[in-house]
Amino acid sequence: MLQAIKERAQGWVAWAIVILISIPFALWGIQSYLGVGSAPVVAKVDGAKITERQLDRNVQRARMQLRERLGAAYDPDLFAAAELREQIRERMIRDAVLLEASYDMGLRVSDQAVRAAILAEPAFQSDGIFDKATYERVLRLQGLTPAAYEEQLRQGLLSTQLARAVTASGFTTDAELASAIRLLRQRRDIAYLVLPQAGFLPEAPPTDAEIEAYYQANPERFESPERIKLSYIVLDADALGSADVSETDLRAAYEQRIDEFTTPEQRALRHILLTVPADADGAEAEAVKERAAALKVEIAAGADFAAVAAEHSEDPGSADAGGDLGMVSRGIMDPAFEQAAFALAPGVVSDPVRSRFGYHLIEVTSVEGGEPKPFDEVREELVRELGRGDAEAAYFEIAEQLANLTYESPDSLIPAAEALDLEMQTSDWIERGGGEGILGSPKVMTAAFGEDVLVRGNNSELIEPDRDRMRAIVLRVTEHEPAALRPLAEVREEITAALEADQASKAALAEAESMVARLRDGSDLASIAPAATDDEDAADAGDGAGTTIQEPGLVSRNEAGVPPKVLELAFAAPRPADAGTTYAAGEQPNGDAVVVAVRAVEDGSADDMEPGARDAERRLLTQIRAEHGFEQVVDDLVARADIEREPLGGDTP
Repeated sequence: MLQAIKERAQGWVAWAIVILISIPFALWGIQSYLGVGSAPVVAKVDGAKITERQLDRNVQRARMQLRERLGAAYDPDLFAAAELREQIRERMIRDAVLLEASYDMGLRVSDQAVRAAILAEPAFQSDGIFDKATYERVLRLQGLTPAAYEEQLRQGLLSTQLARAVTASGFTTDAELASAIRLLRQRRDIAYLVLPQAGFLPEAPPTDAEIEAYYQANPERFESPERIKLSYIVLDADALGSADVSETDLRAAYEQRIDEFTTPEQRALRHILLTVPADADGAEAEAVKERAAALKVEIAAGADFAAVAAEHSEDPGSADAGGDLGMVSRGIMDPAFEQAAFALAPGVVSDPVRSRFGYHLIEVTSVEGGEPKPFDEVREELVRELGRGDAEAAYFEIAEQLANLTYESPDSLIPAAEALDLEMQTSDWIERGGGEGILGSPKVMTAAFGEDVLVRGNNSELIEPDRDRMRAIVLRVTEHEPAALRPLAEVREEITAALEADQASKAALAEAESMVARLRDGSDLASIAPAATDDEDAADAGDGAGTTIQEPGLVSRNEAGVPPKVLELAFAAPRPADAGTTYAAGEQPNGDAVVVAVRAVEDGSADDMEPGARDAERRLLTQIRAEHGFEQVVDDLVARADIEREPLGGDTP
């Protein structure tokens, strides 16, 4: 049978079949290389696609930025996964709309502007200067090629052009400035009364049913935190040690850097100046020179240089000091004067020296510096620096090998540790807030709790957490405990305290609102205050105010020493009528209630402001208005765009 098939599989029919079969296979292969259809689309903006892969990458970047900004205060539970993904998608949509609008308006970014931005980026610099090797290494660690990064940068710069154009057109009129100053610098005459939460605690404890209901309604408050254990490899340039440096290399480095090891020469000088007028002819200049030569003869015969300078020098700055100019370095004095002074032996008076000011007699009284430090004195420094250079070169080489090995064996760090003779370390339990040392780095924690490492179980990429230190880490999760609800018995006392505090706060606020009602009916603050001080223990509780009336008087919106909630209520209250008072009640963050009385309002004025302060207020207001105007422009562009949003899938941890 096989022989029959072979005999018949000849000629143009067989070749036609082969070609027909090959076409779909070829197209399938091309499609897999191009990624066509491989990434789900989460939105379309005027036909341009935003893929789920792009969204995931931006969500991951946003989490990393939040972690870096908040540090130990970062709590992923504060940023709901679905909400964060939705916010990032909307930002990407707005960016896409803005980019398209910029292209339509003819805005472009030149190659020179892209190059300037790259050169100015601190992450690509070494010792404050752009370093091509650093640039390529940083991009490689981020999975970017220079071409891809430069295109991203070009688009980012392009998007900012329209923003700058719109915000630069903002302005603030004098009337708007006066109105803003009137409100922002307004002061109010207030008094307030604090009702401590502790004075309203319930007599009976909460029932079992109330505790159970609270436990069921607030499970997130009683979760044990998510935590992980890590195994990791740290590569540190400082730990690589210094390589042996030959004596020949040390001597060569010393000779190359001899100027660096030489203290600049300084000379203590004194001089006698006889000026030559700018319009003097040759005969007049020669006469001044002869006078200077005569003074030199006088000094050589035993006259005191300082006394001669005091009597004859025409330099008003040094004559009274005997011609003393102090210690002088190169590059300060007139070139002709400096050349003569630094060629002169100490204690010798020069011949007359012509400068643009006239003729000088110069004497060097002492010399400091000018000699290089001996080789033996700087030898250890050279050993450290040359050895450090070798250590840095070794660091980059090993770092690249470490990144490749941990990528090639994504399920274990052992092959990389053994191949490179590096120590594999393990951690104790670490929560999302971070551990200690390098494990406390936001970049490290973002990777550890990321999808690729935590969910898929892969090794992390090579992470360099420090800007100013050559140190890298690769890690993997060895154990993982997700957040879990703690048993009711364990949190019963917490719930009891929370319920009692909540009831007390509500009761205190209700009493404060009742007081305000009585005050509006004609009572005054002093007459109702004692009603809240029957319980002396309650009066002494809270933030020290008890229920004593506080009289801060005229306060600004940011008055120090006044509780923020009091200021918020005071400046939200209506302006009192003539000789009247307005009242408000509210709850402070600590659960205490407060009653506020506003007795008078004093509007702010630009008349008593310094011109500089007024201009600063105008600039700030203009900036705020301009940014608001730009947001309106973007909102209008988004409203006009053809946008299709697809349902969002799962979250990237």
